[in-house]
Amino acid sequence: MNASSLLRLAAVLLFALATPALAQPIESFDSFIAGFRGKALAAGVDARVYDSAMAGLTPDPRVPALVTAQPEFTAPVWDYIEGRVTAGRIARGKAAIAANQALFASVGAAYGVDPYLLGAIWGMETDYGAVLGNKTLIRPIVRSLATLVHQRRSRLVDDEADLIAALRLVQRGPLDANTLVGSWGGAIGHLQVNPSNVVAFGTDGDGDGRIDLHNSLADALATSARYLRGIGYQPGLDWGMEVVVPQGFDYLLADRTQLRPVSFFAERGIARVAGRSFSDPGLEVFLYVPAGKDGPKFLMTQNYLVLKGYNFSDSYAMSVAHMTDRLKGGGGFVDDWPRGTVFPNLEQRKAIQQALITLGLYQGSVDGRLGPVTQQAYARFQASQGAVADGFITKAAYRALTAAPR
Repeated sequence: MNASSLLRLAAVLLFALATPALAQPIESFDSFIAGFRGKALAAGVDARVYDSAMAGLTPDPRVPALVTAQPEFTAPVWDYIEGRVTAGRIARGKAAIAANQALFASVGAAYGVDPYLLGAIWGMETDYGAVLGNKTLIRPIVRSLATLVHQRRSRLVDDEADLIAALRLVQRGPLDANTLVGSWGGAIGHLQVNPSNVVAFGTDGDGDGRIDLHNSLADALATSARYLRGIGYQPGLDWGMEVVVPQGFDYLLADRTQLRPVSFFAERGIARVAGRSFSDPGLEVFLYVPAGKDGPKFLMTQNYLVLKGYNFSDSYAMSVAHMTDRLKGGGGFVDDWPRGTVFPNLEQRKAIQQALITLGLYQGSVDGRLGPVTQQAYARFQASQGAVADGFITKAAYRALTAAPR
């Protein structure tokens, strides 16, 4: 994937974060099962496979609440990272990688993906396989995906594709509708890959003639490595670096849809933390300030956008990136997070979005999910008020926007 493709990926991810998480069913579950049959068969699912897999299916009552309560979008970024990149998980990860050293080395050599990055995803997704035996968390995914499609959340097209892909995996075998298990969102195996990407990138990593991401770590690592390469991962390129931003810097330049050389930012006073030097002034990056002017700041490479292709949450991508460094023996972030920040509640977040719409700065949904689109809109409002335009939305943002003249 070239740079322009990655920037299109960034734009798609921004749009995804601007759309509502969950809509409402438009028919009964039984009617949906009957009606979806034609679409599945047209996509290559055998009628007998469909009827067998969907017979007697009922919606999973857990799913609606899980969609709306995803911590990637409800917790401060530092709480999310620190709740997952823990001393225990780092230690377990180092031990797990060491125990599978030859496998990680061979997958890294074969596909050009940093083995420690794969280890970080493994730890983030399933705690190095520890949760795969938890039947509360890991269940047959045909039912989960059917529930998601019936609920018609914002990812409806993707959810439909994943349900069809899951049925195709059942059709292909060796797993059937009961043994093809994964998360409530349909992700499969040690590194939690969605069914569409298992169909596209699934790899027999251990050479046993089967592709089974749940029971074979080799299959799971090879599949995720191929998937990452398929969405643009560049071998040998790090995810990014922590930097220091000078006073008076124009934070409107923190734009992930436009990559610029490191030299562009260095000329404007940005430097690496702890006195480190930039190794490649021509490296294409963008500035990311997840907690505004008072928190850690980063220059991100294209490989960070690839992590967001794996899971479009910035909190998730930051956690994987940081875990990768910690598994290699690196330390924590140099700058601390603005831990005393007071955030707006759901109704106030919706009011912020509505105010930005009224001011002509935002064209997304009023759903209270303050992703990059809302943050960029708020940064433009800050700039119009002569404030530092870092886009960091706090409760003070609610007060400022509600007091702004219309």
